[in-house]
Amino acid sequence: MIGLLQAGASPEICEEVAALGLPLWSELPAGAAHYLCWQNERLELVTLGEKGTVAVDFVGGAAAHRRQFGGGRGQPVAKAVGIKGEYVPRILDATAGLGRDAFVLASLGCEVTLIERSPVAVALLLDGLRRAQADAAIGKIVGRMRLVFGDGHQELAKLLAGQAFTYLFNPPLAAPEFDVVFLDPMFPDPTKRAKSKKEMAAFQTVIGDDPDANELLQPARQIAKKRVIVKRPRIAPLMAGVKPDFVFGGESTRFDGYLPLSR
Repeated sequence: MIGLLQAGASPEICEEVAALGLPLWSELPAGAAHYLCWQNERLELVTLGEKGTVAVDFVGGAAAHRRQFGGGRGQPVAKAVGIKGEYVPRILDATAGLGRDAFVLASLGCEVTLIERSPVAVALLLDGLRRAQADAAIGKIVGRMRLVFGDGHQELAKLLAGQAFTYLFNPPLAAPEFDVVFLDPMFPDPTKRAKSKKEMAAFQTVIGDDPDANELLQPARQIAKKRVIVKRPRIAPLMAGVKPDFVFGGESTRFDGYLPLSR
């Protein structure tokens, strides 16, 4: 179990973290290898014995570099979801993680709803979104992002049943419809994890893999009006063994595209 080390954290941060079901710690329990804490004016995931930490920063760092120099609409993810001309799809990211691709798509004008089931990832995401919302330049981008804390399988089932999401950040004025469902699940891949930076490998260890990800494809294809996009390592197996209708390839990543199915 990961908890929040309360020292330095505001009562509001403590309340939000506790609401996600994570414990609040006045001191680090024996045996704890990872913990959340408030430092460097943000929420961070710390791994004992490692210098690197994990945080969500949509304003600076890698997100800023990708926004300015990542290739804009020429990026594979933008082509995969179908951004073209004046068309910018409404996207449901059902396995949001730390929201990196969601932020890229929002920066290109897409409305993006993020679903994430890990309370640790949601805590980091919510903090990153709140801080970005206060930034004059980035606030408009995250204004197109909405966050839902829940299991993607259950949330897709709710959507198919006509039920509304419960939003933690930026709820819409009306129930949205989605042109694209985007899936980027974690799955067992020791090679990929070994190549990750130490801090991100630690994050993947904390969050865990998504062995039930294959079950997302069918409901996603029933929800999406235009396409479902599955992001995979280039040599990874097909989701649920289903051959895609089209593929956007890359050096290390591919985007498998599936057309919608009737409900």
